[in-house]
Amino acid sequence: MAGPVGELDVRYSSEGTVAHSWDDVVGVLEAAELFWVSSVRADGRPHVTPTLAVWSEGALHFGTGPGERKARNLAENPYVVLTTGVNTWAAGFDVVVEGEAVRVTDEGRLRELAAVWEAKYGDFWHYEVRDGCFQHGPGPAYVFAVAPVTVFGFGKGEPFSQTRWRFS
Repeated sequence: MAGPVGELDVRYSSEGTVAHSWDDVVGVLEAAELFWVSSVRADGRPHVTPTLAVWSEGALHFGTGPGERKARNLAENPYVVLTTGVNTWAAGFDVVVEGEAVRVTDEGRLRELAAVWEAKYGDFWHYEVRDGCFQHGPGPAYVFAVAPVTVFGFGKGEPFSQTRWRFS
């Protein structure tokens, strides 16, 4: 995916720094093992939980059981934020992806994603595909795709940087 040009926010960036490239962002999204997904409950309270995710064909993909809080929240409000990075302030590059979580039900696409999941996370995360879901030991899992609408990148440590990418 040809990415957009990042807009550096000089208010939160070290003097003389430049925006990270979109390739930097994709590298983080492809390599990250853990993401935090933020959604909103029907009563407006936020919900944040860790999840696994894969970057494929220009979107982040994550799964959740049909009865889990994430799935119930997304049934009411599909907008989410996924974050990943490192838990330090003086080193690393954190990425925040904002977008709409759209359920993936096409079984061919789900099989492709199952292969990507297993290649990234190993045999424990082997999924069968049936009835528009991933099937795993605990039961079915809905799979959601989040195409970025806005992405933020936070470079930490000298030089500090804050970059924003917007998609249409």
